[in-house]
Amino acid sequence: MFLDLQQRLGDAPSFKTEESLIFRILVQLLVIIGIIATDLAAGTYMSIWAIPLSMIGAGWSWRHRKHKNVAVKFMLVIAMVGILVFFLNKLVVSLGDSRLALAELLVQLQVLHSFDLPRRKDLGYSMMIGLVLLGVAGTISQTLIFAVALLVFLCVALPTLILDYRSRLGIEPIDRRLQDTVSPSFPLKKTKTFYWSLISPLPPRQLGLFFLLTLGLGLLIFVAMPRFPGYQLQTFPVSSPVNSENQQFDAENRKIQNPGYLKEGKAGKDGLNGNSPITGQGEIDKTFYYGFNSQMNQNLRGQMQPQVVLRVRSQAPGFWKVMSFDHYTGQGWEISDKDEIAKLDTYYAYRFYLPGLTTIVNTKRVVQTYTAVSYLPNVIPALYSPKVVFFPAQEIALDNEGSLRAPLGLLEGLTYTIISDVPYRDRTALGQAKGIYPKAIIERYLEISPEIAPTIRQKADELLEKSPKPITNPYEATLFLAQQLKSQYEIRPDLPFLGENEDLVEAFLFKYGGGYPDHFSTVLTMMLRSLGIPARLTTGFTSGQFNPFTGFYIVKNTDAYALTEVYFPNYGWYGFDPIPGHELMPPSFEEHEAFSVIRQLWHWIAGFVPPPILDFVNFLWRRVLEALATVIGWLWSLISGSILGVLFGLLGAIGLSFLGWLGFLRLKARNLSRRLAKLPPIAQIYNQMLQFLQKKGYPKHPAQTPLEYVEISRQQHPPPIAEIIEKISQAYVDWRYGQIEQNNADLRQQLNQLKREFTRR
Repeated sequence: MFLDLQQRLGDAPSFKTEESLIFRILVQLLVIIGIIATDLAAGTYMSIWAIPLSMIGAGWSWRHRKHKNVAVKFMLVIAMVGILVFFLNKLVVSLGDSRLALAELLVQLQVLHSFDLPRRKDLGYSMMIGLVLLGVAGTISQTLIFAVALLVFLCVALPTLILDYRSRLGIEPIDRRLQDTVSPSFPLKKTKTFYWSLISPLPPRQLGLFFLLTLGLGLLIFVAMPRFPGYQLQTFPVSSPVNSENQQFDAENRKIQNPGYLKEGKAGKDGLNGNSPITGQGEIDKTFYYGFNSQMNQNLRGQMQPQVVLRVRSQAPGFWKVMSFDHYTGQGWEISDKDEIAKLDTYYAYRFYLPGLTTIVNTKRVVQTYTAVSYLPNVIPALYSPKVVFFPAQEIALDNEGSLRAPLGLLEGLTYTIISDVPYRDRTALGQAKGIYPKAIIERYLEISPEIAPTIRQKADELLEKSPKPITNPYEATLFLAQQLKSQYEIRPDLPFLGENEDLVEAFLFKYGGGYPDHFSTVLTMMLRSLGIPARLTTGFTSGQFNPFTGFYIVKNTDAYALTEVYFPNYGWYGFDPIPGHELMPPSFEEHEAFSVIRQLWHWIAGFVPPPILDFVNFLWRRVLEALATVIGWLWSLISGSILGVLFGLLGAIGLSFLGWLGFLRLKARNLSRRLAKLPPIAQIYNQMLQFLQKKGYPKHPAQTPLEYVEISRQQHPPPIAEIIEKISQAYVDWRYGQIEQNNADLRQQLNQLKREFTRR
């Protein structure tokens, strides 16, 4: 049976091979760029084996392009089946994103495919694999190194597409045509133009123009493209499990392990322990934020050295909360029951479910993916309030403040995903929240030392009296006090150390008139407690610097700070930021804009625009574009919400495409009618005849003269039709080149007769 199959394949007619060596080399370069881009984005090392094997296969395929290679094809099929089985097995056991597994499958298939590239369409498959690999790299890339790969890919792709188009048209390859012109008697002078023509059929200036045009159009589309909250994340990436021996909590790792603090009173070795004391005077660790610890010492001085610690991809900006404190020590904070944690066991594939948020306000689902760029303590940053956690460990823990802990520190490269139910911030509803607090809230978050309570309460009342209108609810009181701290006190980088029994809040308000940034949040928290408003200190990261090219928020260790969280009955906790230079409230999904990149660009341009035009554009932005973003966002949520929505969305897209096509044809016909109306009568008749014949399947090639077209028409049509075509064409030639007037009425009748002849056929 195999011999019979081999005989049939051997007797099959030969196919046309692709003879352009330059085209093959450029296609191979596209594949290499795609593999390298995937490695750079994912941190893999497929290039080490994939690129050499792919190049060997491409060379072998070039040398054997004229042969059937039946045995090789058979072995390639077997190898591809084996690769597919390996991929399916890896997909089943994989805990993370499947995009990287798909990329590995494509690379493996491309290596095998490179041994069988005889025809142009086979090279086309390789081009598409290179493009898909570049797309995968773009979706998982966390740095701008992907932009370099994209530009290089574009530089190679432009001449490759030109050569591909020439091959489709059947034009002889440039390198083969140049070889045919070389002879011993007339050697071809190998100038720079010669070598350039081997790479690209276009001159450098035209190729550069196409490159800039393509790049500019791509950037324009990138800027104008609306960005919806749900478009960024559709999967829940999580890295592979870390050290299996430390995936569970024991007596030691249930505590927060911040390397920036002294451990057991000794300075660390090899960076394992920092130099910051738990209590008393000391220096801030240069790398690790001092607020990520079960006890927070605010009598430390100094500054951290900026260092990227996280890359976050989120459907909305926010305050990446790490932990909260309930007990004020006089010079810092601590968690009163720091060792009491609730361990959460994985449900499936390292997925953990957390207790739901108790609130009467609507919430919005926000997905975030975090990647640790450098080592972090065993705390898990998350957007308030986490609902589902995908974390590579057998256990995680939840303390009594709602903060998440891991059994070990966040190692470099560790990736996890969190789904949070973020509550809406309705100022009117929060202002109407009744001041009836549960007993547990009162006992825990109204604690204040009797020694400082009267003076702090008196100072808070003095600040509230400055309000131009009466303040009647805790929400407005919190807002006003935060604004007063921003305006009445200043950041003091030269703040001296506190004395042994000196209180931080009193020193801030009455002695130094300010302090370190985090001290502002401490003061606001204690002021609110003195007024009977439950509050706590919370530490975390600001959103960081958003990179519109990668879609990630780049978070540094210096982005960590403390804010005040206030409890509102039936609504939960809401953050307030009294630090000068910060927004009064941390960012949230309410600030999301679909056209944020255009807005950022407009902010730069607005400085050069006259005020009247600026006001008009701002009005247009608020009314038109925001309405458009709302409509598109609603359609997207409707379509992506269910399979039925996807079906209706697909049908709607097909319907709109069909209507657009009809509209395009209508517009094209209308423009053609306008153009013909401007022509002389004989030219109108001649062009109408050509249009009619083209619709019937007999187009005139632009290189043909009218009389050459007549000669071909005699072979394609019966004599009555051919004679009419000849008469109208000859009349047009006599008018165009001989200035001979024609009987336009008679020619119009001939054109109508031509149409009737086709109707009878």
